Amino acid sequence: MADNWIRIASDELGAAINPFGAELSSLTDAEGRELMTDADPAFWTGRAPLLFPIVGRLMDDAYRLDGKTYALPQHGFARKQDFVLVEQSADRVVLRLVDNDATRAVYPFAFTLDAAFSLSDATLSMDIKVTNTGDADMPASFGFHPAFAWPLPYGAAKEEHQIVFADQEPGELAAIVKGGWMDAEGWESPVDGRVLELYDELFERDALVWNPVRSQSLRYGALGGPQLVCDFPDTPALGLWMKPGASYLCIEPWHGIADPYGFEGEIWDKPLMQRFAPGEAKTFTMRVTLAD
Repeated sequence: MADNWIRIASDELGAAINPFGAELSSLTDAEGRELMTDADPAFWTGRAPLLFPIVGRLMDDAYRLDGKTYALPQHGFARKQDFVLVEQSADRVVLRLVDNDATRAVYPFAFTLDAAFSLSDATLSMDIKVTNTGDADMPASFGFHPAFAWPLPYGAAKEEHQIVFADQEPGELAAIVKGGWMDAEGWESPVDGRVLELYDELFERDALVWNPVRSQSLRYGALGGPQLVCDFPDTPALGLWMKPGASYLCIEPWHGIADPYGFEGEIWDKPLMQRFAPGEAKTFTMRVTLAD
């Protein structure tokens, strides 16, 4: 419920975070205009789920570890867990998820997942810290999944919006097969140099996936108006996704990816899976700046 959301603000932005899933649920400009999805249930009610401890879908929705098989849904369980508040000020909030009986039943590891959201002028910073608090190596992936308004609320038509990458993105896309797994063969890239023109039909097959993505930053919006600059310094893959007809665009930096179709290996062999030693921590950052 929106009345449970935790609100923070700067002079130029306001944000609201739902403790259920530590989900960024609203991002508004100084005039109160919404920069995120309308969460229309006809398309998708998500807003910005945190993807942990996997990104994407497992083959048969299960993984193998030390001779045992564990069921785990697409994108993991963090988005369906209650986080607790550990820090709050006018422009910053930190929420935490700690392993519990429900998580250990499907993921037998001790961890903390700290989700920090802070506002400074026209920039929202999301810093997600994964810590292995157990005494054994821990496999984990993490991904962001924020859904921004498409069109943005500045008067430009949907088809006037585009993505401009910081670097050239000449490679083909990683293809997704029906069901959500990765194909061995790629898709031809629709990017022209650094520019991706946006239109619904791009997403008829599924998400557009760059693995790897060269850029660590992109700009989203229409020329001549305010745009969103997204920085993602810690994630080597990127997904863009929407359902044709909807009014959002998901910009998803990932350190993880769905299983290749037919994958039968252990979780350690899953592409982009990370190994956290006991006591090891890593922070994944995404910054969103409202820029002219």
